[in-house]
Amino acid sequence: MVVLREESEESLNQLFRALADGTRRDILARAIAEAPTVSELAAHYEMSFAAVQKHVAVLQRAGLVRKRANGREQLVSTDRERLKRATELLDSYEVLWHQRVAQLDDVLREGE
Repeated sequence: MVVLREESEESLNQLFRALADGTRRDILARAIAEAPTVSELAAHYEMSFAAVQKHVAVLQRAGLVRKRANGREQLVSTDRERLKRATELLDSYEVLWHQRVAQLDDVLREGE
């Protein structure tokens, strides 16, 4: 398997754990298009403000979003490079999968 950059196992686990939750993926998508405040994000979900803050914190620890102060508010924006890293990793698994399927096809053809 081709791994484009060395990265710790824990860092990768953190990245994919953050992406495993639907609410966090939705927050990430909203933060790609614009830089909403945490309050604006919280308005979209049937959960407490504190719960949304926790989701944002998980994304932040995984490096997928950044928060920056704008007066008393916190703006949330997506770190596109980190998101690109997730895409690269999944693409490398897809390449491996295609190679394995091609090998299986070769074995099945030999048996004919």
